[in-house]
Order: sequence, then structure tokens, then C-alpha cells
Amino acid sequence: MMLWFVLALMTAAAIVAVLWPLARRTPLSAGSDIAVYRDQLEEIERDRAAGLIGEREAEAAHVEVSRRLIAAADAVTLAPPPEALAWRRRAATLAALILLPVGAAGLYSQLGSPDLEGQMQAARRETPSEPRPMVEMVGRVEEHLAKNPEDGRGWEVLGMVYMRLARFDDAAKARRNSLRLLGQTAEREANLGEALTGAQNGIVSAEAKEAFDRAVRLDPNDVRSRYFIGLAAEQDGRPKDAATMWRALLAEAPADAAWAGFVRESLMRIDPASAAPRPPGPPGPSAEDITAANQMSPEQRNEMVRGMVSRLAERLKQDGSDVEGWLRLLRAYKVQGDKEQARVAADDARRALAGDPDKLRRLEEYVAQESVAGAGPAASAPPPSVAPAPPGPSAADIAAASEMSPEQQETMIRGMVARLAGRLKQDGSDVEGWLRLLRAYMVLGDRDQARAAAGEARRALASDPEKLRRVDDLIKGLGLEG
Repeated sequence: MMLWFVLALMTAAAIVAVLWPLARRTPLSAGSDIAVYRDQLEEIERDRAAGLIGEREAEAAHVEVSRRLIAAADAVTLAPPPEALAWRRRAATLAALILLPVGAAGLYSQLGSPDLEGQMQAARRETPSEPRPMVEMVGRVEEHLAKNPEDGRGWEVLGMVYMRLARFDDAAKARRNSLRLLGQTAEREANLGEALTGAQNGIVSAEAKEAFDRAVRLDPNDVRSRYFIGLAAEQDGRPKDAATMWRALLAEAPADAAWAGFVRESLMRIDPASAAPRPPGPPGPSAEDITAANQMSPEQRNEMVRGMVSRLAERLKQDGSDVEGWLRLLRAYKVQGDKEQARVAADDARRALAGDPDKLRRLEEYVAQESVAGAGPAASAPPPSVAPAPPGPSAADIAAASEMSPEQQETMIRGMVARLAGRLKQDGSDVEGWLRLLRAYMVLGDRDQARAAAGEARRALASDPEKLRRVDDLIKGLGLEG
């Protein structure tokens, strides 16, 4: 209502501006001009008599003013009579009163938006304008394809434009036509599947899944299709399959792959632990380090392990928020038998994790379970003497392996297992060594090696019934009979 009131005021102002000159009862005429020109002629004569201007300048000015005086006199002579002027003023007034408001209202009803709801200026600024160039381009391409329906390139371009405009059904139709006319490629199949998925509001339909499958058959490295196939698995209630596919994508992703972050976010949605980035840590041992470790003596390996533990402790002093690092450090100190260091590390961890109740709870559970808190210089008596452990993968070695990558861990452990097996071939009386070797083969998944080692252990311990019984019990427990 306020809009119409404002428009009415504006129209009234326009009418007043038109009618104001027409309201003068005596119109402007050339009579006043004649008087002015006569005064100017008299002034020229006075200036010439006074010597203010020369003869030539006075003559030129006199001629010019006289010409204007004659023109003004002619205008008075040719002017229409007052009755004609009055009629014209009435006609102009009538046109202004009727045609101006009626014409303005008609134009607004056709070109304006009288039914549009009011909107705040800020909201109008935030409302995106219609992409006119894009719409015009679509119109031109559609017009072209209406005349040339077999233009595959045109359909391909139109499909991309439809996707940008979120017209997914039209995009799917255009991409089917481009496939039909230009032939099958992995990219075109993936484009079709993406359009079909968009048309279903992000649901990978059966038809879209078939398009992505065809794309992968044409190009097994097509990242987009492999991602959507994983998405289809997730939507079908198979999150493990989706996680497997997305992990494979991330494993193959280049270091600068822009899509890796998106895939990682999707993987975190269904498997947060596997996709979450690991906290930064010190560089792990290289392949050369592991090869060298396989050639070390037990004393040298223990020294290497202590170096790794020391580096882990130093890193945790710089960044104490890594609860997994604290747990690894406590395990390592326990394996090394360094109870005082374990107690100090537990106190340091409590202070570092005081602001994170969940991490602090995990730490306290481990400390209570492993009895780390009570460990101290006066809390324990000297440990009883035990027979030295034979060479092989010890608990300290395994603690060190926690700092390595899975591949590095397996390489190091296999080297240690091989050395243990070689030693037992020289001296088969070590029942503890045989038991460790059988367990190690089972952990590594080498069941055949475990069966072969079981047969060798029975032959080596055949003369010692007690040791043979222990080996037989483990063989049965591991399911290696037969």
C-alpha cells in the first residue's frame, strides 16, 4: 500500500511540473525581447559617444543587435491569436491530467512487479542475480541443437552447462545423447552417472551405478567413478566396502591431489579412526636402518630401542597432547624394566593431558591396569634373577616397532624370526625359543612355516618329555595338528 502511495505522489509531482507553465495567464511573448534589444542599441550609441568602443566595433554590434530586433518583431507579428493559445493550453493540461497517470500505471502493470512482496535492501543485495549470460548461452545452444540434433559436441557442452545450473534431469538427457553420438569413454560414462546421482538428490541409483561401473571398466583409475561406487556401497548398507574403496583411493592419491581431502572426509564419516591423520612424529627408521638392525647383536638392538624411546619422550615434551604416544612410552619403559622412568612419564602425561578428560581417562585406565603409578625407587624390590633370554624378537623389539610403519614393522619382525629359526636349527633344545617361533609364524600368517617348525621342534625335543609336552600343547592350541 505504501508503494502505491509513493507512486501517486510522484505522478502528482510530474503533473504539477507539466501544468505549472500552462497555468500562466499571459504567455511569454517576444515583446519583452524587443524592448531589451532597443535598450542595447541605445547603450551602444552612448558607449561610442563616450569613446569606450571604436567605430568599427560599435558598427558591428549595432548590426548584430538590429538583426535580433528584426527577428523579435517578426515573431510578434506571426504569433497566433490569444484564443488559439488558450485552446492549446487546455489541450496540454487535459493530456497531462489524463494521459500521464494512465500511461504510467499501464507501463508499470506490464513492466513492473506490482505483486512482488517487499524485501529488505540487504536481502536484495544478498540475492544472487540471474546468470543472464549463462541463460542466454543455453538458449543459443538449445536453438542450435533443435536444428542440429546430431551434434554430439553440442550435447556435451549443454550437459556441462545444465550441471552448473543444477538442471540434472536435462543434464542426464544431454549426456546420454553425447554418449550415443560421440561414443563411450570413461569420462562420459562418469558424467552420466554424476548427472543421474544429482537428479536423485545425491542417491546413487542403479542406473548411475551401472554408468560408474562402465567407466571403471574403461579406466580402472577413474577417481570420480570409484568414489561414487564407494558412495553407492555406503548407501546400500555396506560401509566396510565403501571404506575399503576409499582407502585404496587415498593410498594411490598424489601428494597434491585436490580431491583427497573430500575423500578423506567421506571416509571419516564411516570410519573415523582409519581416515584421521596421524599426529606428527619424528621420522621413522628407513629401510637401511631396518636392514642394519637385522645384523645387530642383542646389545646393539637394545641400544637402538632405547634411542627410539628417548626420541619419543623428547617429542612428547614438545607436544604432550598425543595420548597414543604417552601410552607407547609407558609400555616401552615397562618392557625395559625402568619403573622410575615410567612413573615420571605417567606424572608428565597427567599434567600434559589435564585439559582433555577423555585422553586423561585413557591414561589413568592404562596406569591402573599396568600398575605404573605405584612404581618408584622405593616401591619395588630388586627383581629375581632370571635366565637370559635367547636372541630373537623380544618385547623391547616389539615396543620399538610401534614407532615404525606397518611395512617396516613386518620387515624387522621377519628378520628377527628368521634369525631365531636359524639359531634353533643349531641348538634345538631351547623350548622357549620354539614356542616363540611358532607364535611368531602364526602372527605373520605363515601357517605352513608354523607346521614345518612344529615338526622340527618335536624332533629336536623328542628326548625331553616335559619340553615336548609344552610344545604339543601349543601346537594343539594354535590348531596346527594334522
